[in-house]
Amino acid sequence: MTSDVQVLVRRGPDIAEWFDAVAGLRASVFRAFPYLYEGDAEYEKHYLATYARSAGSVLVLVLAGDEVVGASTGLPLGEAEPAFQAPFLDRGIPVEEVFYCGESVLLPAFRGQGLGHRFFDEREAHARSLGGIRWTSFASVNRASDDPRRPADYRGNDVFWTRRGYTRQPDMQVSLPWKQLGEAHESEQTLTMWLRPLEAGQ
Repeated sequence: MTSDVQVLVRRGPDIAEWFDAVAGLRASVFRAFPYLYEGDAEYEKHYLATYARSAGSVLVLVLAGDEVVGASTGLPLGEAEPAFQAPFLDRGIPVEEVFYCGESVLLPAFRGQGLGHRFFDEREAHARSLGGIRWTSFASVNRASDDPRRPADYRGNDVFWTRRGYTRQPDMQVSLPWKQLGEAHESEQTLTMWLRPLEAGQ
């Protein structure tokens, strides 16, 4: 990791002061494959407000000087959107026992420096500090391997996530609407949940 990169952790209402910077970063990074999201910073600020309202939420920031170049979010699943809770309720997993790791975004120039691991380390440590959490989870967007929009040099994160102890749950899916690049209207996109037991101290 380069010496001028700093990692900050903020929780609950303290997240709000970072809305503008994180919202802009999210809107920029999510335009790339696999999200292909035609979003905007104002919508992202609205989304992030859910985290600021949660006393149990966490925001992990990566700063290069004064610029926010990476961010990762998480909150107790019981405070997440109902769409993310539904697959767990269907499986019989109490939502109060799950910590949901939201999206991680990082500018390309800062990838490959161990920051992806740092995002998970900080969120999992925060989940343990809350007490009563037995699982951590996140959702990944589904894209076909032969999707024509897939860049030739694209590398997915499945191997990384598996090494972190997460297992893809094909029967636990979420459907969310968003406007993809080049589309005039929103369309339903499918995401699949990944799940990991949260062992104490690991």
